Amino acid sequence: MRFYAIRAAGAVLAATLLATACSGGSGSGSSSSASPAASADAAGTATTAAAGSGSSDVTLTVASVNNPQMTDMQKAVGEFTKETGIKVNFETLPENTLRQKVTADVATGGGQFDLATVGTYEVPIWAQNKWIVGLAPMFDKMDASAKSTYDVDDIIGNVKKAISYKNELYALPFYGESSMLFYNKAEFKAAGLTMPLHPTWGQVQGFAQKLNNPSKNQYGICLRGLPGWGEMGAPLTTVINTYGGSWFNMQWQPQLTTPPTKTAIAFYVNLIKKYGEPGATSAGFTECETDFAQGKVAMWVDATSAAGQVSDPKSSKVAKDVGYAYSPTQVTPLGSHWLWVWTLAIESSSKHQPEAFKFLTWATSKKYIALIASREGWGNVPPGTRESTYTNADYKKAAPFADIVLSSMKSADPTHATLHPVPYTGVQFVGIPQFQQIGTQTTQNISGAIAGTSSLDQQLQLSQQQVTRIMTQAGYIK
Repeated sequence: MRFYAIRAAGAVLAATLLATACSGGSGSGSSSSASPAASADAAGTATTAAAGSGSSDVTLTVASVNNPQMTDMQKAVGEFTKETGIKVNFETLPENTLRQKVTADVATGGGQFDLATVGTYEVPIWAQNKWIVGLAPMFDKMDASAKSTYDVDDIIGNVKKAISYKNELYALPFYGESSMLFYNKAEFKAAGLTMPLHPTWGQVQGFAQKLNNPSKNQYGICLRGLPGWGEMGAPLTTVINTYGGSWFNMQWQPQLTTPPTKTAIAFYVNLIKKYGEPGATSAGFTECETDFAQGKVAMWVDATSAAGQVSDPKSSKVAKDVGYAYSPTQVTPLGSHWLWVWTLAIESSSKHQPEAFKFLTWATSKKYIALIASREGWGNVPPGTRESTYTNADYKKAAPFADIVLSSMKSADPTHATLHPVPYTGVQFVGIPQFQQIGTQTTQNISGAIAGTSSLDQQLQLSQQQVTRIMTQAGYIK
């Protein structure tokens, strides 16, 4: 297995991450942007003051991304306080702000947070820099009954691998996702169209053309056009992968102007321009989710974690008409669907690590999933973390998309996501510190082509030059 290439000292890495923090890791996203269900404030604090018997003086502070799953956790955390006496404060932030604030805290050892919400991109990098703590010693101290109840082996294998460093867990998964295709079955039926379970991008383009009707405010497809390595960059990179392209070759030379990569990017841009949502350069995960749920677009390719929302009549006008298919492929299935996990990790500077571990194992346990099911319904439990969720009859009944999600998560391989060999790992991102800057800068350039303010050829040439300079300065290109 290839490990993440990290060639920057901690201080340099901190500066890079702070300077280039952006929205989304998958999307989610998935999951990756603020949801209508989350607080509208840029930052907010949810505090549980309930104290059960044996209450201690410990109060944990959690840096939290503002999405529906974390909102559910804040509403349920009183149960943890009743059990343990440990109070929990949540500082809830949009993703880009969260990354800036948490990166500053862990890089300087500030100790502002005990636990942080981090994704699969950050975990190995932060683990190598000793910004978060390895969990093996804490699991070793658990008694046999507690270990059995938590059941680490129940965590989906690819998820465990993605949040480990040197074969040790450095975080625990709160929810995970891959990517898939959502479509409006009613629109397809009315047009006499049939969506295959495993579509190609060519087929998707044909469907989008037939279902696009701007005069009626109906569009063929929604794809993220909002710049950001984890916004547009996430689905765009899966298209690059499945077209046989890549971000770099084995010598770390950028591949943005090579035929397969350029063809993939041109396809993505043209699909949005011809048949996509209006104002696409402002459309990220949340905007596309809203457009699909409101019936404005016939298809949407994005995070599997959105399935619960778009199939819920309380949040979606098309809930009864949602169909599901695997993420489209083209030249190769490799890298056609991503793997992303939002996790909770304990900061090395935390003064309450034993208490933080108690919360960490509570919030990622089977018991917690059952608690959310009792409060919010099985369709809204945190997805993509445990095998047992996908064998639960109640969940399978509430989640007709479950088999596609589990299969996609198990087959997404960050160590083999491209047709040709590459020196990096990652499906929808490149697992090096510089990728935040590279991905964001490149998607900013491409957004100009989507908006029609510049040609794609010009923007790819510019991006090739910019990425070459960054990689040379970082020492990857000799």
